[in-house]
Amino acid sequence: MTRLSEKELRIAVLAIVGFAAVATIPLFDDGYYLSLSVNIALYAVLCTAWTLFSGPTHYISLATAAFFGIGTYTVGLGIDVLPFPVLLVIAAIASGLLAGLVGVATLRLSGVYFVIFTLGLAELVRQVVTWLQTNFTNGVGLYVFTDMGEKHIFWMLLALAAVVYVTGWLINRSRLGFAMRIIGNDELVARHVGIDVARAKVILFVVSGAFIGVTGAILAPRFAYVEPPSAFNPVISFQVVIMALLGGTGRLWAPLLGVIPFTILFDQISSRFPNHTSLLIGVAFMAIVYFLPRGVSGLIEDLRKVRGDFGSAAKAKEAVR
Repeated sequence: MTRLSEKELRIAVLAIVGFAAVATIPLFDDGYYLSLSVNIALYAVLCTAWTLFSGPTHYISLATAAFFGIGTYTVGLGIDVLPFPVLLVIAAIASGLLAGLVGVATLRLSGVYFVIFTLGLAELVRQVVTWLQTNFTNGVGLYVFTDMGEKHIFWMLLALAAVVYVTGWLINRSRLGFAMRIIGNDELVARHVGIDVARAKVILFVVSGAFIGVTGAILAPRFAYVEPPSAFNPVISFQVVIMALLGGTGRLWAPLLGVIPFTILFDQISSRFPNHTSLLIGVAFMAIVYFLPRGVSGLIEDLRKVRGDFGSAAKAKEAVR
């Protein structure tokens, strides 16, 4: 592995300091701001994990709710018989296996066909879980009783976010990351240069799905009572896509630019207008696609380029004088 550059070392130090500072939030507040921080950490993990696959491939996946629900139900089913860390591992394996099966079956699709299939996947899994619970158990939901509070969930999400970022960074520096960038630019070219396109996409889809499953498992104690409509809520999938697209998918950290403002805005609007949250999601999606097709990070890059062009023009003009 190549050594870290000076710039990468500075970024790593700043990231460590930033994570350490954010981790102190539960020491100062255990109410609204901690709850809001949990939501931000939740969607930061989900959006970054989603970007690991959808960023380089440009495939819009709406399967987030399926993987998230699998993780949540893993904890609901096993919390009384297995330690919580073991359940996190099982959630990762179960979600990863589902992602692998889906990937092998569908990643030859592209465009709207892949979007529709992944949206239907979450609904299919929800219906299957509902049917199994209705016919083989005494109820549809599951109780999740633990001693973990908001601060424990927040710290676990923060630790998972760090793992996701490190994993994404390692993938970007690996042959897999290089292959995915070629695939994202042109799959036909990738095949011609000898890249196993299907294998590369499935691997990244499995990694993304496993992280999303662990996120659902971590959040299960917050629900206390888990049922299919909440665990496999399709709104989760749409919110992740909106936040990731708002921030931008060109950089690993870019989704944060969409997660933080949208989570705060969504929290305020849902508390004041609880019956209009779906309308907000629809309007936000259309506005982002129309006005910010490359997200906030893309807008920043464009502004930097314009600034650089103006600077170059000014220097050339000064040289002529």
